[in-house]
Amino acid sequence: MLHLRDTYLGILLWRAGRGNSGETCPQCNDDTKMASYRCRECGGGVLLCRECCLDKHADAPLHILDEWSGVYFFKRTLRELGQRIQMGHPPYESCDMPRRGHQDFVVIHRNGIHTVDVDFCGCDRHGRADDPHIQLLKAGWYPATDDRPQTCATFEVLDHFQLHALQAKTSAYDFYAVLERLTDGTGVKPPDRYQVFLRMAREFRHLLMLLRAGRPYDPAGVWGTGPGELAVLCPVCPRPGVNLPEGWENAPEEDQCLYIIFLAMDACFRLKRRMISSELRDPGLGTGWAYMLETTPYRRYLLTVTDQKEMSTCSGLAALDHANTKFSKGYSTTGVGMGVCARHEFVQPNGVGDLQKGERYANMDYIFASILRHLHPLLRKIISYDIVCQWWKDLVERLKKLPPMVRISIVLDLFRFVIPKMHIHSHTLLCQLLFSLNLVPGSANTDGEGIERPWSWIGGLAGSTRASGPGARADAIDCHWNYWNWTKLLGLPALLRRRLDNAKIEAAKHAEAFTAFTMEQSDRVPQWKAMVDAFEKDGTQKNPYEAEIKGLTEMQVRLQLAAVEDKEVEAGVPAVHEVSPSTFIAAGLDLEDEQRRVRIQAELKKSKSTALQINLRTMRRSLNQRILKFRKLQATYQPASLVFLRTREVPAKEMAEDVPLLLPSALTAAQRGGGTGCMAGLQEIERVMRDSQCRAALVRLRNQLHVKSRLLLYKKNHARHQGMNTRSRTIVARNESKIRLESEKYQDAWRALVALDGNEHTVGWPKLKKEDIRCMQDSEELSKKAEKQRKGLERRMAREAALRDEGELPPLQEEEAPDDDDVFTRPGENVRQVSWIWTLAGTAGTDAELEDALRIEWAKSFARTRRWNEEVRLLNEEWRRLPVSYAHREQQWLDRAVAVPVGEISDELAEGMIAYASKHAQMYRRLAARAETTRTELKLRKGERRVQRVAEDELMTGVEGPEDWWAADNGVDGNIANVAEEEEDGNIAEEDDDDERGDIDSEEELLLGGEVDED
Repeated sequence: MLHLRDTYLGILLWRAGRGNSGETCPQCNDDTKMASYRCRECGGGVLLCRECCLDKHADAPLHILDEWSGVYFFKRTLRELGQRIQMGHPPYESCDMPRRGHQDFVVIHRNGIHTVDVDFCGCDRHGRADDPHIQLLKAGWYPATDDRPQTCATFEVLDHFQLHALQAKTSAYDFYAVLERLTDGTGVKPPDRYQVFLRMAREFRHLLMLLRAGRPYDPAGVWGTGPGELAVLCPVCPRPGVNLPEGWENAPEEDQCLYIIFLAMDACFRLKRRMISSELRDPGLGTGWAYMLETTPYRRYLLTVTDQKEMSTCSGLAALDHANTKFSKGYSTTGVGMGVCARHEFVQPNGVGDLQKGERYANMDYIFASILRHLHPLLRKIISYDIVCQWWKDLVERLKKLPPMVRISIVLDLFRFVIPKMHIHSHTLLCQLLFSLNLVPGSANTDGEGIERPWSWIGGLAGSTRASGPGARADAIDCHWNYWNWTKLLGLPALLRRRLDNAKIEAAKHAEAFTAFTMEQSDRVPQWKAMVDAFEKDGTQKNPYEAEIKGLTEMQVRLQLAAVEDKEVEAGVPAVHEVSPSTFIAAGLDLEDEQRRVRIQAELKKSKSTALQINLRTMRRSLNQRILKFRKLQATYQPASLVFLRTREVPAKEMAEDVPLLLPSALTAAQRGGGTGCMAGLQEIERVMRDSQCRAALVRLRNQLHVKSRLLLYKKNHARHQGMNTRSRTIVARNESKIRLESEKYQDAWRALVALDGNEHTVGWPKLKKEDIRCMQDSEELSKKAEKQRKGLERRMAREAALRDEGELPPLQEEEAPDDDDVFTRPGENVRQVSWIWTLAGTAGTDAELEDALRIEWAKSFARTRRWNEEVRLLNEEWRRLPVSYAHREQQWLDRAVAVPVGEISDELAEGMIAYASKHAQMYRRLAARAETTRTELKLRKGERRVQRVAEDELMTGVEGPEDWWAADNGVDGNIANVAEEEEDGNIAEEDDDDERGDIDSEEELLLGGEVDED
């Protein structure tokens, strides 16, 4: 193009004139009429005379013209040429008794804002004349009011706005501003109908939701709409009576994993609403009919709950951070809570509710119960929630106190509460064992993070709803979630195909690795399996996934200190701060852990080894924010640390992981003394916690070293080609980072204990040196190496002796003869030293430690193998449900078509109802056929698949299909199915790729079940 710029510019200028058009109108060939008018939207750029132009645009009254002045073109409207638009009659047909519309009748169209002359039909040619607003609707113009309308918007512009708002999150303000610019780009404002446009767009999308849900076919009409009835449901989640076989509730135990519904709960604090308007001034058009909760009973219940504390988690400083209520001043709504099906991310009917004071139990309990009322009570349910470790406590009792509308009694045996896989790493080790999806039977490889993707998609709506009234905001959120669910429905076949292909590969890999591991430990496996079975049947039994730590763990120490502080408060000892001293120290230690983690990740990224995708900027920003909150607490408990911070020299570029936290151990004895620089008692609290850190870090270090030995052994025996060697080295590098993490934790804790005690001999823990961090098998490997060297030396000496006997070498002098001890004995003896980390007094013996580590790794490998097998079975079951659900929906629309009361209503209306229902039945039939094609087609690369899709689209040109659900319903030539295709090509649903593998470190799990990503 660059070398043709002059040519292109010349053509643009050529179009600014009349081009090759003559002065005579080509339509009528009348020499007396000047061809002066050219339509901007009709193709060809032909100039016509005034009469021919009006005649041609009788069925296109909103086109914009250009008139030739003799020198240039200037804008003209058909109204200025004398056009009057006749309603109630076909084009080119006039009314015998026309009724003039408003003098300045405004029509909003996709090409601008028009002022037109309208005539309404007043004759009785077709019976009684319709009211003006009915005539407008039949013509495809949506009236702003049903009483003497003066403004309307075409269905086309309303469809365009809806698609722009749903897909691109374009606000109504920006969309209307574009229409104003299209009307006149010189700054002359057309008639202001912005508020009217808002109302029309809101009403129109509400009517479309009712229409797509089939409400006009119900004898009860619109007012018979039940809660959640307008929602688009997930076709592959289990729904008794729709897609489940008869007798599913009596399925054997091994098949019960197929009849579990997965729910994910969470809150989003971006969807705020300012404290403006009210429900009385701005009621919702259908609040409670789709996704939002019924407003009145929900608000009434929340007014009765005033004593619930803010939710917290068990993850360090986050327990002190009331972020849920930040930036809430001036807002009536601080966010929304929501529930989705965790595997497919469909927003649940009546599963979205406003939050007023953060993520309170009262709000989330009500939302949870509201979702459950739409689900079969006998279905097993796995509930994923990032704070479930605390939320599920007393949940049954709280649900019994809800209003009758959502009051529900649940049987906990049918529920299992878990923490999403990404969030669980910020919880304590105990939470990671009790609430891990990896260890829950029947959970397949669900990641539980499905709700995070809808949050990222809906975030663009926050700006346009922040200043909305409550009703308008609820209607907008309902419409957006409806569109989200529909795009997910279109993308399900591609998603299920991708997941199943991956699951089959992973299941085979893990089965092979698990079998090999089981054969190696065949004498121990029966006992380990019995432990796993007992724990899964009764959670109070010994946890086979938990490492035994002799002495108090970090969590036990924290609980003990908290109990002591609670007793002091009960005894009347005044608290210095709402955050207790033990919680303050625990928060500092958690921050220290996070700094270590960021530091190691930064080095990994710098070395380009395993962490190229780590977003260090985000991690450091989060760490800086937590440090700032910690400094506020230090002002109360450690004033001396803040004095030191003010006087120290800050490096030019200090990263968050290098900022000194200055816990009591980092201060000198003089700074800690006297009770003024550091609160009394903090030293002892830190000493106890540091001691438990040493104990826990040592156990985990031994475990990771044992995993390392297995990884190296596997790499040596099984890694044969470049790709496999590269993956093996990557996994070993990740394991090394975890070894370093635990070793640095021990070293930091040991140095802190030395600083507090002032003498390393009284600490009770040895100093950990670099040479101490080695596997127990290292000594055996070195002995084998020495033995190999000894044998090689023997062979060399034998050859040299033979050569000397033949005279080819001179004889050895006596002083040159090697000492037998030096040659054979000493190298082996020198390396037969086991590191003190395996023999430290006070810990379990060596055999017990290895037994513990082996049991944990086997149990986790067993769990992973079962999860992948469950994933394959569950995905096959979901594939079975998909066409069954489509067939159910198809039959629903066919039944509606058959039930149309022909003869009781006008023939035209009956024909339209039958056509609409038949079209939707055909749509679901084609969806089922498309899904089957996706399931059975050969797996193609992206480029090949795109070529194939283009060819299919060319063959299907002119055939209406599922993509028309949002577009062709309303006369728009769009293709929303492209959203699903983009999903399959990795545009929208690309985020799923990691999650479908379960743990992101799935390659690590290949190596004999070694789950390196656990703490």
